Amino acid sequence: MTRPDDELLALALSRPREALATARSLLAEGVPPAVAAVAHQAAGIVLRDFGDIDEALAEFRAGLRCARRAADAERTADVRSAYGLALVMAGRSRHGLRHLEAAASDAAGEAEGRIRIREAHALWILGHYTPMLRAAQRAVDVLAGGGAIWEARALSHRAMANLALGNVTRAESDYERAETLFARAGQRLEYAAARHDRGAAAFARGDLPAALALLDDAQQLVDLLGVFEPDLVVTRVQVLLAAELRIEARRVADDGVARSVRQGGAPTRRGELLLVAALAAYAAGDQRVAAERSAEASRLFRRQRRPWWAARADLVLLESWFNAGPPTLRLLRAAALLATRLETVDPARAPEAHLLAGRIGLALGRRRAALTHLRAAASRRRLHDLRGRAAAWLARALLAEQEGRYRDMLVACERGLDILDARLATLGATELRARVTAQGGDFSRLALRYAVRSGDGGRVLRWSERWRATALALPPMRLPADAEMTRDLVALRTLSLRLLAADPQSPAVSALLQERRRLEAAVRRQSLRRRGHAPDRPRPLHLGELSGLLDEVDLVELTTVDGDLFAVHVPAGRRPTLHRVGPVAAAERAVAHALFALRREESGRGGGPLDLIGRRLQDALLGSLAGLLTAPLLVVVPTGRLHAVPWALMPALRERAVTVSPSARVWRRSMLTTHDGDHRVVLVGGPGLTGGAVEIQRLARRYPDAEVLADGLATSDRVLAAMDGAWLVHVAAHGTFRADSPLLSALELDDGPLTVYDLERLGRAPHRVVLSSCNSAVGAPSGADELLGVASAFVGLGTAGLVASVVPIDDPASVPFMLALHDHIERMPLGPALAAARRSVRPTAAAHNVALSFITLGA
Repeated sequence: MTRPDDELLALALSRPREALATARSLLAEGVPPAVAAVAHQAAGIVLRDFGDIDEALAEFRAGLRCARRAADAERTADVRSAYGLALVMAGRSRHGLRHLEAAASDAAGEAEGRIRIREAHALWILGHYTPMLRAAQRAVDVLAGGGAIWEARALSHRAMANLALGNVTRAESDYERAETLFARAGQRLEYAAARHDRGAAAFARGDLPAALALLDDAQQLVDLLGVFEPDLVVTRVQVLLAAELRIEARRVADDGVARSVRQGGAPTRRGELLLVAALAAYAAGDQRVAAERSAEASRLFRRQRRPWWAARADLVLLESWFNAGPPTLRLLRAAALLATRLETVDPARAPEAHLLAGRIGLALGRRRAALTHLRAAASRRRLHDLRGRAAAWLARALLAEQEGRYRDMLVACERGLDILDARLATLGATELRARVTAQGGDFSRLALRYAVRSGDGGRVLRWSERWRATALALPPMRLPADAEMTRDLVALRTLSLRLLAADPQSPAVSALLQERRRLEAAVRRQSLRRRGHAPDRPRPLHLGELSGLLDEVDLVELTTVDGDLFAVHVPAGRRPTLHRVGPVAAAERAVAHALFALRREESGRGGGPLDLIGRRLQDALLGSLAGLLTAPLLVVVPTGRLHAVPWALMPALRERAVTVSPSARVWRRSMLTTHDGDHRVVLVGGPGLTGGAVEIQRLARRYPDAEVLADGLATSDRVLAAMDGAWLVHVAAHGTFRADSPLLSALELDDGPLTVYDLERLGRAPHRVVLSSCNSAVGAPSGADELLGVASAFVGLGTAGLVASVVPIDDPASVPFMLALHDHIERMPLGPALAAARRSVRPTAAAHNVALSFITLGA
């Protein structure tokens, strides 16, 4: 039975601000001790969870005095248990547990059930999960079939214990039931907490999209209620880091720490916030901040007698020290001791500590100690936790390398990447797929390093391909036409047009910019929620599958190992050979210089002697290999950072057909892609181009049956409908590249920007695409070796071949070059057609620069 005064306590966990105001109003009226006890308890609950923990303790003590004056034994036990939980949250763990146990011994029935819930929560804070499960089970047994709110709380705590113990399915079942009961009772804040808890369970199951969606929902609910939930911050940061969304994770973590300090929140919560802030700083490469915050968190956890949490904080601290270097014997001893502690208090993280100790030992030349720890980590490959399993396989790979068992090392690297393949298959968002590949970098680098040492070009090619452009090899996810995200994209286009038309000095511009940022964030958030459905991981490339496609073709795949650039050359009919080109940094500088020079030439300011710059570019990216390239067609598979390269600027490639691909596997797919429909041509002319109208008009005469969308007709819906399944699409439109959010990179149409997100609405990719727009080939490197941008989006959707520019181009000068390209495009593949167009245009400076600015991607 629910007591009348319980309504105020329920309000404290539903609408906390209202509850605190009501409690203080009652106390100001001088109510009887029995009512005052409830008011103090409600105020204490709100302050404990959302305010100052010291004030909360004072309220609970006052409530305890009032309950005793009222001679209400049940209320006394209830307030005492709430006080005990607050003491645990304040770091006074032993004192708090004594109060909780004493309160439980004085209660029976429903009253005992409530107290057992608080006891379970205290044990959860302390990381004592087995006794927590016993307390939560007792609460469920006592409260089942009674009031919905307390039954839901009991179920939530049983789920928390099961989740901590690895029983994910049981936890999810309890969380879903609790969520239903909270919704039925109108407990808005606890309903939000249940959404958060379901997100945590989805994360434990490895379902990142579901976790992101549930946590977003929970965050929106608590924002509407105007409260700060540290637990939600902690889980969100962990999920964001697992998704490799490092910038967002650090922002959420830092904001959480700052709000905790401002509000004087519970030290237990602050310790947890400091820990995830340390993790976020570590992921962002800020080892100093990671060390500072993890050390502070460790001190707090030790004072609070929370060994589980302290061990995790110490792991981050030692990892940040190791990365900051140089390693020391003292660091090795600390890592070894931590690994021993974790075997007892947190076995799921023990492999990471053993792996860290092993790496430190190897760096110090302490081989015996290193192998001991690597063996300990390698023995834990069957853990449920993905991080722990990946650490175990990496330890096995390192162990095999040290013992000279290279075949076993490569098998371990393959198994480690298989674990991550399984995660990639669950992701539907292109951005997430690309970013999460970063987690396979250690395996890929280890295998590639060995392959390069072996000097075997075929082996290097295989391992270079194993973890390259992995996101593009997965089946693309199509965006439903009626999705909420589609509506937000339409609103975003409308807003962009309003901004273009607005007076920059108008006060309305600030509001429009704010709304654009909101819509962009909403689109990205909805994209990240999309779930994947790939039935199998992409099949690895075998050299024999390329042989039939390499007739009169040279294939060169670039890869980086330990700061050096290597090239695998696969000439027609011969075995692959390996060539060291030079430092990666020199290659990246040469590319940046070449692009700068081309941009200067396009702007008419002069960028330096292009012939000399081209020779330097050739030396930095191909080295001596340039003299060995004799086939009419060169296929280049660059790294992500060396993707947008003006290859025709190199003397050895000036007259040669060159095509670029994110991976040899993707190039093979492009070569085998056929077009089953008719030869439908689509010509799109966007607004604001100097020569765009002329270009489209001239091409329309060449293709009299083409569908022409220009002069105000080039709207997003029309363009997407026309593109769908077309044989050839030519787009003359400005392009924008968004380094901050590559999937918002766009082609500018009459109704606003057509983004990469919009392109994912295509049911069938166009077979060939020509983008005679600015920077259309530019992409953002992401993950291990992925690329995000407009051009890569078409490739990922299944477009066989694409022509795009690597720098902004002069619109009028591009017209003759584009017309020349279309003179050859029907008779030959895009690579040879582009080379033929380059040879046929008049050798004026402007035309020459335009010709050098375009590259071919695919077949």
